[in-house]
Amino acid sequence: MYELPGRKGIGIDVETGEMRLCEKGLAVAAFVPPAYSGFYMSAFETDPDAPVLPLFCYSAAGWLDGKFYVPAVRIEQDIRQDSEGYDKEEIDTGVKGLLSHYPHNRLVSHLANNCALTYQCPAARNFALGRWECPIPVSPACNANCVGCISLQPDEETIVSPQDRLGFKPTVEEIVEFTVPHLESAPYPIVSFGQGCEGEPLLMWETMRDAIIEIRKHTSKGSININTNGSMPKAVKALCEAGLDSIRVSTNSVRKEIYTPYYRPNNYQFEDIVESLKIVNSFGGWTSINFFVFPGMTDSIAEYEALRKFITETGLKMIQWRSFNIDPDWYLGKIGVTDTGECLGVKQLQQLIREEFPDLKYGYFNPPIERINGKFEMDFAHH
Repeated sequence: MYELPGRKGIGIDVETGEMRLCEKGLAVAAFVPPAYSGFYMSAFETDPDAPVLPLFCYSAAGWLDGKFYVPAVRIEQDIRQDSEGYDKEEIDTGVKGLLSHYPHNRLVSHLANNCALTYQCPAARNFALGRWECPIPVSPACNANCVGCISLQPDEETIVSPQDRLGFKPTVEEIVEFTVPHLESAPYPIVSFGQGCEGEPLLMWETMRDAIIEIRKHTSKGSININTNGSMPKAVKALCEAGLDSIRVSTNSVRKEIYTPYYRPNNYQFEDIVESLKIVNSFGGWTSINFFVFPGMTDSIAEYEALRKFITETGLKMIQWRSFNIDPDWYLGKIGVTDTGECLGVKQLQQLIREEFPDLKYGYFNPPIERINGKFEMDFAHH
């Protein structure tokens, strides 16, 4: 739960049933954990001199019978980032093991010291625990200038990025050295290029291509994934030829006019991300979008119609419905949107898309190869 400084809460008056501003105290919001998709945003009015909120999600919070509630659904059964699955002592032991096994590997050191211990990144912690999805940050540079970038914010902004960006270019050897043992030994293993602590991985596509080829010389297990902005279709094709299994393309919208002012791309355009998804599907790969859910825009009629067209055109296989971590007023101001149009509600949007595209999967995480190969509805409780 957060207090929202400089913001007054809006709620329903218990006596009149009307919506009104609450003059007392501060507005609050909730941070919905991974694997959940939030339906509504906190309602508040922002004072003129209120600070910009940091890059977290601001879900509505209510209460009933003395308990707090948030409007959200568990969109993903996978338990890989559930907080009760992490034991600090086990993680510390795992980190020590990694650092002793790979004493000269800068990437392992980054993932162990920086990501797992300092930032408590769930993916890096899972790597330290030898399970599931293992991150491979690979690129210090980026070809977009996203408004809500979590690894680099311009000096003139008052908010800061929640973590520092990777500061070097890993070598093929550094990547292969720790990913092969992970694929060989972890349960439901995935290795993923493209993480929150880096720029755009496709800028390092030659390194990734060579690493994929080398990894597959040593093991055929698990899956190789990339989380990307999808900006370089030719690079994506080269990675598919080398053996890439899945791609997840991040987007705040499937409408070019909403995408462009947020991503502020340097040398690519929205059409390129569509093309990248088509290419991976043409190779029989798994395609997801990391869809930033912003209630009041994501569920607008305009976005719904665009999403239907996008799914049909790309042959998309999965939507990862993820809460958009951004100050709502700041975001709308930055992309210049004043009227978001008529809205369906996020729940209704998810239902309508599901009815029209029954084979399209919903989730929150990149699925392991076992799920991709037909056993999508796995029982995660016992793993």
